[in-house]
Amino acid sequence: MTAIDILCGRGSAGVLAAWVDGKPCREVSVLDRGLHFGDGLFETMAVRNGAIRLVDLHLARLQRGCARLGLRLPDARGVLEQWRRAAAGRERAVLKVLVTRGPAVRRGYATGDAPATQVMLLYEAPADEGAADGVRVRLGILRLGENPALAGLKHCNRLEQVLARREWDDLRIADSLLFSSTGALISGTMTNVFLVKDSRVLTPRLDRCGVAGVMRAAVMEACAQGRVAVVETRLTAADLDAAQEILLTNALTGVRPVSDLAGRTLTPGRVTRQVQELLAARLAADTAGVADTGASR
Repeated sequence: MTAIDILCGRGSAGVLAAWVDGKPCREVSVLDRGLHFGDGLFETMAVRNGAIRLVDLHLARLQRGCARLGLRLPDARGVLEQWRRAAAGRERAVLKVLVTRGPAVRRGYATGDAPATQVMLLYEAPADEGAADGVRVRLGILRLGENPALAGLKHCNRLEQVLARREWDDLRIADSLLFSSTGALISGTMTNVFLVKDSRVLTPRLDRCGVAGVMRAAVMEACAQGRVAVVETRLTAADLDAAQEILLTNALTGVRPVSDLAGRTLTPGRVTRQVQELLAARLAADTAGVADTGASR
């Protein structure tokens, strides 16, 4: 066992390695604002055959989030190179990156102007991602608070999702669909949602709350290229009841159809299969792009 293994607690939560600001597994300050206030953002990325899937979308989302929160992200090219070095040589893994405002320079909420802190964690990949015939999903009790200032961001305050996940312990249930405080369908605890209604693909607007997922963006891009219209709109429980097909998206698990929604049986249909095929082509092109251009892309 190496020093990095000891510092990381190898075997704990499947952690393979960790870095802070590009250095192997250095301690994070107890004054870090990510710890005190959730003052930061994160990305969770799939590593396949040494490459990071949808890395450009992940980096773009992180940059947008840093701009909105006023975080001083280091040079994007340097960040990307760190990510790619962490992923190199890994056949299957998960790379999680957290960017925080760094150690507090004074007590309280007021922010300083120090560069952001970047934490990278490399995890073992989940054993089973696939669910071609569908997954079981429940309806959540918790309601998401609406706050346009944070809407779309993958920020480090995930307490709503933590509480929502505490609502069930049945391992056969893949996720729980959540509504906002005004009754709008938003997402799952860790997924975005698409509904198929009369051959139309609908997905919730995320201008009041929710995370604008990278796989959600990839699906919408793929559908646009395949001439499948996706409409972002306000959706309610009535729309969920009327949906003929339901899809969940996540950066690690891709697109998964819902086969059981709170006891209601659904069958993956023509539109679901079309979306899956379009996404598969999109991901294949993404991987080919990485292979063609190398780590300097």
